Amino acid sequence: MYQYEQYELFRDVQMQQVFPDGKTFVDCRPREPLPNLEALYLAQKNKEGFSLTAFVKEHFLIPVPTQQDYVLKEGSGIREHIEALWDKLIRPATGGGGSKLALPFTYVVPGGRFGEMYYWDTYFTMLGLQVSGKKEVLEGIVDNFSQLIDTIGYIPNGTRDYFIGRSQPPYYSLMVKLLSQELGKNILTRYLPQLEKEYLFWMKGVKELTPTEFTSGHVVRMKGGELMNRYWDENETPRPESYREDVELAEDMEDEQLMYRDLRAGAESGWDFSSRWFREPMEFNTIHTTEIIPVDLNCLLWHLEQTISEAHVLAGNIPEGARYELLGQNRKAAIDRYCWDELKGFYFDFDISTGLNTGNYTVAAATPLFFKLSTNEQAKLTSMVLEERFLMVGGLRTTLYESGQQWDAPNGWAPLHWIAIRGLNNYGFSELASTIAGRWIRLNTEVFERTGKLMEKYNVVDASLDAGGGEYEGQDGFGWTNGVLLKLMEEYGR
Repeated sequence: MYQYEQYELFRDVQMQQVFPDGKTFVDCRPREPLPNLEALYLAQKNKEGFSLTAFVKEHFLIPVPTQQDYVLKEGSGIREHIEALWDKLIRPATGGGGSKLALPFTYVVPGGRFGEMYYWDTYFTMLGLQVSGKKEVLEGIVDNFSQLIDTIGYIPNGTRDYFIGRSQPPYYSLMVKLLSQELGKNILTRYLPQLEKEYLFWMKGVKELTPTEFTSGHVVRMKGGELMNRYWDENETPRPESYREDVELAEDMEDEQLMYRDLRAGAESGWDFSSRWFREPMEFNTIHTTEIIPVDLNCLLWHLEQTISEAHVLAGNIPEGARYELLGQNRKAAIDRYCWDELKGFYFDFDISTGLNTGNYTVAAATPLFFKLSTNEQAKLTSMVLEERFLMVGGLRTTLYESGQQWDAPNGWAPLHWIAIRGLNNYGFSELASTIAGRWIRLNTEVFERTGKLMEKYNVVDASLDAGGGEYEGQDGFGWTNGVLLKLMEEYGR
């Protein structure tokens, strides 16, 4: 893996915005080794008439955007369009090259600017692949992620070398469970070694905790001695794919490295970015992701613990099954203690810097319902808040703030709708779940009929407006939108 920021060529290309989107350059494939091109650049850059743009075009293969291919087939409906899109989003095995990591099995990409496989996106795309009967693709995806766990030690944010150092919300155990629905329970024992390696990655650092050091990597020891998790990145440098944005945001900060770490941790969360991670909801430079214990992350790790427990029992290792079951019970109690607010009747993230929950209302609160970790009363109260404060004409807004970040209002996202709808159904709130599903399906359909596109995110407050915010324009394609929409259409009809 290149340390991109060590190269003056890289820094100049990004800071001078040779490409409007910083991701484009790190996705380019150099025609020669980067150290060689660095030397050539340093020798030529001060010569009269030198053009950095021309230099890049000469010495790098620039990726061709695929977004233009996602066009409406004349006369096709939304389901037919999604089925046709699988041919563009499903990719054959790749040996890698440039910044791309090798993937030995069939995989799927989200679409638009995202021409590689992403961790949590893929689970929600798999929901649609399952509806479409593409079992071989499902198995290839799980095998690719398993291979990444075996070779890197974890599943990176996406399958590019510049993502190494961080992961994404840990949906691997849900992928294995989904595959077991298609291929049988033995799938759990087949992938047990990788499930345990995934768990060890998230729990790395436990042994470094001391009475005075209560955080290490992803792990935090809470005031009651419980172990919970946060988002974290091994690196404290600007993200190569967003180098200029990160440098400019951090330039006036006292601790630039801490800012970079918090930005990277925010990217690991998948919610990049949201007022959820800010001390002041409207001020990006108050991001402090690494001080926050996210309710949804800890629910996902509870599921990983339970899945490993189940796999050990299936394999006949009852003691190990019991050990992981106990770990899950302890985590469930910790989620209840630190993330549930009895007075507000809602789940919140916990801020270890204040010793209090953040008080920031987000749709992540539906995650304990999705995993059936709530009591009936907790689920009832949560459902009331979701209906009263989050439900808009097009579905659920992500937070209550319009900060200009893409993981805030007025935007809604397919994965969060799936979590909320399934979670509400788990506790018998089927009418509210149906209302949310109906509004989301209608919004997706209306935008599709108006534009011929299936988008990464949607404006749930005003269907006539495109979703906005964030570091790049809205993307068409789009893997997790397609997957969740197909699944909901199967369950609820159009």
